[in-house]
Amino acid sequence: MSQDPPGDYPYQPYGAPYGQQPPPGYGYGYGQPPPRPHSDGPKANAIVALVLNLLAIASCCNVLAIPGAVLAGKALGRATHEPEAARRMLVWSWVLFGIGFVLGVTLFLFLGFNGYFDEG
Repeated sequence: MSQDPPGDYPYQPYGAPYGQQPPPGYGYGYGQPPPRPHSDGPKANAIVALVLNLLAIASCCNVLAIPGAVLAGKALGRATHEPEAARRMLVWSWVLFGIGFVLGVTLFLFLGFNGYFDEG
């Protein structure tokens, strides 16, 4: 006793049978790229930059994170109306965050190698 689905068509679990093309509209087709994922643009990037710069100010005393946080906050305010200006501000915010991070790690390593953290 077979359990065929109702109708005249035999059961085919996935896609078209071997050797046949899938029906039109199935997948993206040949030569067509998949659609680009939706992104919030500079707004999401500004929120991440602002949070990380504020954490760098609070935890590491990173002086360069202060102007980075200011730029990220301004970019967040301009993200919907002036996206190009917001992107430029975000680039500078990330640059300041990165420079401050590298300087902080360098200072920590310099102090550690010169024995400033040794008990004595």
